[in-house]
Amino acid sequence: MVLTEVIRLLSAEVICGHDKINLQVESACAGDLLSDLLTFSHNKTLLLTGLTNPQVIRTAEIIDLAAIIFVRGKRPNGETLQLAQEKQIPLLVTQLPLYECSGILYSAGLREDTSKETREEAKES
Repeated sequence: MVLTEVIRLLSAEVICGHDKINLQVESACAGDLLSDLLTFSHNKTLLLTGLTNPQVIRTAEIIDLAAIIFVRGKRPNGETLQLAQEKQIPLLVTQLPLYECSGILYSAGLREDTSKETREEAKES
């Protein structure tokens, strides 16, 4: 799914990375526990979260996330926004809650990466 479609589906506002809205997103995950993201997320995954601190950007860089969507209208502070700009990570904001965003994207065909390799890696950790 292209990020522009995600933006449309969630009525999201792009606050960083306007030049990357045509990026292909391969899967999605939702959550606020960064250790889980490190375990279960893979390249080109879209993250839905309520976390707005700089650590979420650092985590996104480590696992090569496609973009981050902040839910419930939460907005990152200046430090987080600046770090996202430096790392060229698209940031979006939606007023919708996490659960609703997840349902909308799932219904539109964007799913969590549940390949065999992903499940095996999760079992080992």
